[in-house]
Amino acid sequence: MKWLSHLRTVQHHRFLVLRHCWRVGLYWQGLTHDLSKFSPVEFSAGAKYYQGNRSPNEIERREKGYSAAWLHHKGRNKHHLEYWIDYAADGSGMCGMKMPIQYVIEMFCDRVAASKTYRGAAYRDSDPYDYYAHSVDHYIIHPDTAAALESLLRILRDEGEERAFAAARKLLKTGY
Repeated sequence: MKWLSHLRTVQHHRFLVLRHCWRVGLYWQGLTHDLSKFSPVEFSAGAKYYQGNRSPNEIERREKGYSAAWLHHKGRNKHHLEYWIDYAADGSGMCGMKMPIQYVIEMFCDRVAASKTYRGAAYRDSDPYDYYAHSVDHYIIHPDTAAALESLLRILRDEGEERAFAAARKLLKTGY
């Protein structure tokens, strides 16, 4: 029955992202968020490696040395910074491209929802920032994208959800 638990987790996460996206005016993105999780490669790995308190992709990666589900997912979802990694125009190697602001805001909503999903009743507004800070040293991300995301995560951590979503709505209107 791990598949049913995985389905419930995915649907709970998608519902939270929907609510968060709608709070900032990203209606279509809220409705279509993470639909690729229902594809065979992603759903089967999610059901097989389901843990309930973290991404099944971590377990698949540990077992196989890579996560086919993650490779599929990040290549189809523009709210992931990894979608925006490309070769630099100057030939200097791989770099993060500047994400359109609506995807940065969806990424923010996604991180808040993921923290709420996995942390449950133990969730705190500092959790999404802490998760980001723990991993940022190995991200390939455009500086402007990083600054916008970090700003929203800091506002959430320091001033709460209302202020953070107000800042996200403003950022959506004004851009970077």
